[in-house]
Amino acid sequence: MTVPLPLRVGDAYNPDCPTRQVLDRIGDKWAVLVLLSLKDGPVRFNDLRRRVGAISQKMLSQTLKSLERDGLVSRAAFPTVPVTVEYALTPLAGGLIGILDQITRWAEAHVGEIMASRRALDRADAMAA
Repeated sequence: MTVPLPLRVGDAYNPDCPTRQVLDRIGDKWAVLVLLSLKDGPVRFNDLRRRVGAISQKMLSQTLKSLERDGLVSRAAFPTVPVTVEYALTPLAGGLIGILDQITRWAEAHVGEIMASRRALDRADAMAA
C-alpha cells in the first residue's frame, strides 16, 4: 500500500521550488489561451485549435499534454469512427480560470498604453545610439 505524500506549500522565491514550473506553465500564452478556451465546457481538438487561432497542431498537442500532465485539463476519448476526443478543465483549473480571465481583460484594456510605452522607449534608445 502506498502512502500519499503530504501536500506542501511552495515558495516561488526559492530557485529549487517546483512552484516556478507551475508559474512557467500558467504564464505561457498558449496555456492561457487553451485554458480560457475551455472555460465554457469540453471542446474537441480542431474546435479548440480554431478558438485559439494561429497555433500549430503540434504546439496545441504539446500544450494539451502538458496541461493534462499538470492536472489542469482532462482528455476524454469516445469510441466513434474516427475516435472523438474532447478536452475539458479539471476542478483544479477551475480556481485558475477567473484569475486568467482577469489578467487577459487587463492586458486587452491596457495593450494600447503598453505598445505606446514600447514605441517611446524604442525611439529614445534609437536616438541615444
